[in-house]
Amino acid sequence: MGEWKHGTFGCFDNFGICIITYLVPCYTAGKNAEANGESCILYGCLSMLGCIGLWSMTSIRGKTRAAKGIDGSCINDLLCIWFCTLCALVQESQEWDNGGQAMARE
Repeated sequence: MGEWKHGTFGCFDNFGICIITYLVPCYTAGKNAEANGESCILYGCLSMLGCIGLWSMTSIRGKTRAAKGIDGSCINDLLCIWFCTLCALVQESQEWDNGGQAMARE
């Protein structure tokens, strides 16, 4: 199993994704879901709904880990999303980033 390309606090490794996430986190949550084959709009909206948002972002983080072969657990994903939401979203987006094009996917 592998590791994340960027650490949890590697937010500024891609300043563009960082700014978008800090201004509109639901957009990044939706794009991360889309990268995992889920609905961008649905998961973007779900991400704003408290406990449901925690569940949806944890679910997508787990799918990202599985797709990229990254070590971890559901509990670690939940704790990371709960306490470091924005950094976790940026980390996931950077994992899917292909030469800076991750946020430009349509």
